[in-house]
Amino acid sequence: MKLLGRNHIIISIITFTILFLMNYLGNEEADKMERALMTAFAGVIGLSIGLFILNKGKDDKNPPQNFD
Repeated sequence: MKLLGRNHIIISIITFTILFLMNYLGNEEADKMERALMTAFAGVIGLSIGLFILNKGKDDKNPPQNFD
């Protein structure tokens, strides 16, 4: 999956929506909007970093030798 491609943006929107709704609807604190937004943004950033690391070694022409 190409980073910041069409599929990545669609998955990021779905992830943001799910995390936001889970935190907004399940929280009874006074600052539930801020907490839900921060958690949703952190989830999307974590997803992007994970996909970047996964995609980084995908097309490697020289893999490590004797890798188990």
